[in-house]
Amino acid sequence: MNPRVRFAPSPTGQLHIGGARTALFNYLFSHHNQGQFLVRIEDTDLERSKQEFTNQICESMKWLGLTWDEDLVFQSQRTNQYKIAIDSLLDCGEAYRCFSTKDELDKIREETNSYSYPGIWRERSDIEIQSEIDNGNPFTIRLKTPESGETSFDDLIYGTIKVEHSEIDDFIIARSDGSPVYNLTNVVDDNDMGITHVIRGEDHISNTPKQILMYKTLGWNVPTFAHLPMILGQDKKRLSKRHGATGVQSYRDDGFQPEALLNYLSLLGWNPGTEEEVMSLHEIIEKFELSKVHKKSAVFDEKKLNWISGQHLAMQSNKTIISDIKLVNDTWGNSESHEYCLNVIDLMKSRSKSLVQLMDQSNYYFNDPTEFDEKTVRKTWKDGTKDIVESVRYILETIDNWEIKSLEEKLKSFMEERELGFGKVMKPVRLAICGTVNGPSLFAVMDLVGKDACLRRIKYAINTL
Repeated sequence: MNPRVRFAPSPTGQLHIGGARTALFNYLFSHHNQGQFLVRIEDTDLERSKQEFTNQICESMKWLGLTWDEDLVFQSQRTNQYKIAIDSLLDCGEAYRCFSTKDELDKIREETNSYSYPGIWRERSDIEIQSEIDNGNPFTIRLKTPESGETSFDDLIYGTIKVEHSEIDDFIIARSDGSPVYNLTNVVDDNDMGITHVIRGEDHISNTPKQILMYKTLGWNVPTFAHLPMILGQDKKRLSKRHGATGVQSYRDDGFQPEALLNYLSLLGWNPGTEEEVMSLHEIIEKFELSKVHKKSAVFDEKKLNWISGQHLAMQSNKTIISDIKLVNDTWGNSESHEYCLNVIDLMKSRSKSLVQLMDQSNYYFNDPTEFDEKTVRKTWKDGTKDIVESVRYILETIDNWEIKSLEEKLKSFMEERELGFGKVMKPVRLAICGTVNGPSLFAVMDLVGKDACLRRIKYAINTL
């Protein structure tokens, strides 16, 4: 049977890196095995769940290309299914009403130094229970867990996991207001959706034995579980906002492209088994196997993300990049021709980690630099530099065939005649033309920017610096 998997985010915030990685691994597993990838919105927390976050999560997943195969499932629309499951467990005696108050439970915890519920209402008579109901006393509903034995499961990543039933108390499946808890809704939803494999973060391992008990009690098939390693920051603590780990939407706004972000996320905990790290989504799907997912936590490395992003950008066609740039900033390059902008991209894409960085670094192709970094000026513009740049300007004025080869020949000849090093000539000239001392071949930049602009900029720098 082809697998059916799901990603089940809570709409209490935007889609963050950890959630995106979970969604991706579910997507990869289902597509590698010709299965289905579904999405369920777990929106039963009415106070924190917001439609704007549901929209953000869905938009982020569509932007990443992680499209789902069936209609979205909303937990908030499935209240009746949860009630049917709870009533069924009560009717068959596998669950019971617990009228213990918070004060009573707190006192027991203080006396026993344990949060384990001692089964106070597990074997009460129907008369006692009905009396409490008639008096209007609130109650939770708990599942009767076996008093002996163990629950075990074979996790596709962590191997066999066993938990003694003595370690699992009669846990709550419905709160005193009647609302179902996570462990119950999860089981009911996954069963009704026909989920065959539950792929989620390792922080859910502790929930799994409880959920397996419910599957078995309800007489349902137990899915196969795979728990993904945590993602840590550089300090080896769980990745969070303090590490600068922002949502997927922020990476999109910063000009990262989905192919690059997916490529990097796939490497957080998974080893393709080859030295190749830069891959398309299609290539990742072909190689993906849960058996190659590590148990060890993955460390989020911003530098590695930037490198992979830069590699993807360098391999893309200039036409694709300019289309993507226009989605981020539709005014970029409007002062010049389309062909000119394509040439700018060709020079800058291999030096950029993202679309936004490419745009930021290419400003001098469209605007004359008018301000210069003081530290760079001190290092570059020294005594005698003005005279050297004046001489360069004079040589450039005499060039009629303004193209890379002639520019390179003239300036190299000038440096040889004057016995001047490359840095003494080309760095200040680059500073004058570009406003920075870093960038692609200066001769290529000069050829593209044009003679008039280069002479104008050099003159401005001479007069200013």
